[in-house]
Amino acid sequence: MSNHSFAGQIEFEITGVNAREAVGEMTVTDEMRNPFGTVHAGALVWFADVIATNLVLGEAQPEDEMDSFPVAVTLNAQLLANRQEGVLTARACWLRRGRRVSTVRTQVTDAGGAILLDLTSTHVTAR
Repeated sequence: MSNHSFAGQIEFEITGVNAREAVGEMTVTDEMRNPFGTVHAGALVWFADVIATNLVLGEAQPEDEMDSFPVAVTLNAQLLANRQEGVLTARACWLRRGRRVSTVRTQVTDAGGAILLDLTSTHVTAR
């Protein structure tokens, strides 16, 4: 049995959050590519999940020792396409907005608007 070591890094920016949607942008870098040269699926899911969580948070920002935080309890991800380079956009919109349980649909697209990832996530506000 051989040992393998893996490392990576993802950086992205939340570019807008309002009552209807949250949006973010991520530039593809070498650190987030898989051995085939495309964006690792986990990087796409992480990007989408954080944007969805920010929609549920609203204008509040995550802080240490918050009273509550919207924890994702289900993630259903469909990887439809991938890219080796460029700027990707994640846009999260409500499917159901509740006081304790909310469901969000987040799509990650490339610069041309092609959908790379379609993620549905359910968030429960943990206390």
